[in-house]
Parts: sequence; C-alpha cells; structure tokens
Amino acid sequence: MLLYGALFLLICATFQITSAITDGLLPNGDFKDGPKSTELNGTQVIGKFALPMWEIDGFVEYIESGHKQGDMHLLVPEGAYAVRLGNEASIKQRLKVSKGEYYAITFSAVRTCAQSEKLNVSISPESSLVPMQTVYSSIGWDSYSWGFQAKFSKVDLVIHNPGIEEDPACGPLIDAVAIQTLDPPPLTKYNVIKNGDFKEGPYLFVNTVWGVLIPPMLEDVHSPLPAWMVESLKAVKYIDSGHYTVPQGKRAVELVAGRESALAQVVRTIPGKTYALTFSVGDAADGCVGYMMVEVYADRGNLKVPYESNGTGGFCQGDDYQIISTKESSAAHQNMDTKDSEYRGDLPYKSRDPD
Repeated sequence: MLLYGALFLLICATFQITSAITDGLLPNGDFKDGPKSTELNGTQVIGKFALPMWEIDGFVEYIESGHKQGDMHLLVPEGAYAVRLGNEASIKQRLKVSKGEYYAITFSAVRTCAQSEKLNVSISPESSLVPMQTVYSSIGWDSYSWGFQAKFSKVDLVIHNPGIEEDPACGPLIDAVAIQTLDPPPLTKYNVIKNGDFKEGPYLFVNTVWGVLIPPMLEDVHSPLPAWMVESLKAVKYIDSGHYTVPQGKRAVELVAGRESALAQVVRTIPGKTYALTFSVGDAADGCVGYMMVEVYADRGNLKVPYESNGTGGFCQGDDYQIISTKESSAAHQNMDTKDSEYRGDLPYKSRDPD
C-alpha cells in the first residue's frame, strides 16, 4: 500500500579525534567553543582545525549572535554562535557509528544574501542537496533533517555550500547539528502501516518550537522518517506534542505546503482481503484558521475528509476507510485543499485489518 499526504572534532596538529556519538547535539554541534583569537581574521576562521571538533575547508566564518553585515543583522538560528559557509566551503566531523544502522542528522540553517541556497549534506557514499528556498517558520530560519545508513563504523559528516556568489560572505549560517539513531519500525498484528504514530523520526530539540523539516524523497536516499517517503517537491514538518497540539501520541507530521506536500508509504497487503484505514486530521494550535480537504487514495478507492480549522488545536478522526486490496502492494493518498495557504495540519495515520 502506498500512502500519500498533502496537508498541511578536538583537532590536534596531525590527527582528528573521532566523536563517539549519542543521540542529541554533536560534540560542539552548537559551535559554542570557537576558534582562538589568533585563529580569526575578523569573522573568518583561519586554519583547517581551528574550530574545535570540526575540520573546515574554504571560506568559513564564525558568527556571533547580533553580528551586523552592512545594514543587516545576521540571525543565529539557535544559541549564541553559528558558522557561515562561503562559496564551496564546508565543515566536517568524523563520527563513530554502528555499521548498518540508520541515522538522521538535524541542523538549523538560515539564508543570508542568496535566495536560492542549497546545502549538500553527505556521509560517504551518500549525499543530498537540501533546498532552502522556502522558509516555513516565521522566525527567519528552519531546522532540516537528512537520513543515512552507516556503511562504515567511522564516517565523515560533511555540510557543504555548493553555491557560487559574487560575495563569498553570502553563504548560509549553520547551527545546532544533532543526530538521532533510527530504529526500524516493526509490523504489528493489527496495523500493516509501519511507524503510523510517527514515533521514530529525526532529533527534536526540547527548547525549539518550530519542528524539523523532512526533505522530499528525491533529495533523500534514506528517509529520516522511517517507513515514510515525502513524494513531493516540498518538505513536510516533523513536530512534537510539547510545542503543538497532536491528536494522539507525542509526534505528528505537519504538511506545510498544501497540495505541494505529499507523504507516502508502501504497505504489503493480501489480494482480496479487506482493510480499514483510520487517521486523524487537525490543526496544530498555531493560530492558523482555514478550510481544508483531505483526500485519501488506497488502491482503486478514495475518500475525502473536510476539516474547518479555528487554529486552537481541534481535530477529527477519519472514518474507517474500507479498502479491498487488488494486489500485494496498494496505495493510499491524501491531498488537501485550503483557502488559507498558511494553514497547517497534523496527520497521524493508523490502519488495521478488521477481520
């Protein structure tokens, strides 16, 4: 079954120390430990190993919150410090991981001058370009996630700015780099959809309120949201019940780009057998008011579920949508119409076999 949705490093002179990771912020992932004053030329970091726990390449700047560039105050996404990546510049940290395991990287980023910036995030042999054209939060930056499977026990995480600007100081600012181990979600006797409550997903910082964007599947070989694929040109947002209203459980997905968001899952079914798909649709209590329509497709059928949001955290439960499977893998889609393009919705999915 295929489900779619549209809603809402210490560095020494000659060697690099490998960070044994735990879930959460990477060593100096918030860049709180900065270069020595002798390793700075203004804001530019001088020396490949000048930034503790990281290796830099190219024009990299160490930016303090409140720093002014011309008439523009630069936003530091989280904390007090960030790094800015100039043309073709990168930061790298070696991580000790478990070979074969799945992980998600979370980081915050903000554009400066350029309007169509992208970041190349890689852990050999995998890499993806993460687009930053659209800012979904009202605070000027977003947090992003990227998934990978460890092919080796020691890997290099590289965040690289592939852009070429006339001003080398026009690259994006990076802050709050974290990692999360992803456990493969199991199948249960009564639910053929994996990770239907979105319990497994990228790392969410306790003190942040804007969630984490999950990029389109075309940008990701391994999804940071296990079992799910973002089959659209726009991202979806992973949120928690600590900062948003979630109909049930602690996690939900907010589809922030209307019809341009699509969430999918391939589910194995038995031909001729009847299944029931249930899900919750609602708003995240973020003050957004508007009308939406969720359209669910599964195999050859479809279902439309309307919802009127008053922005205070209401939700409705989708009725048991009966699906008679005609093949081993069938599909369900959700599409949203809304009069308010800023409307956001939560969509935890559940399914069960009624027999």
